[in-house]
Amino acid sequence: MNPLETLSFEEALKELETIVRRLEEGKTSLDDAINAYERGAALKAHCEKKLKDARLRVEQIVIGTDGTVTTKPTTLEG
Repeated sequence: MNPLETLSFEEALKELETIVRRLEEGKTSLDDAINAYERGAALKAHCEKKLKDARLRVEQIVIGTDGTVTTKPTTLEG
């Protein structure tokens, strides 16, 4: 397993989906299920952080009355 810090959002989400499928099948031992659940919880938190970071980086394009184009941070909340 990769350390979470090195995973992109897409990689973490794909691994999380795999874990969910495995747990839904119910074919793992209790210890494996617990470990998978813990990894899944960490992946979920990692994905949420990545989304929050991306949201904060989004900029709004503003066109001034003189036609100049600038950007400003959005005021997204959530």
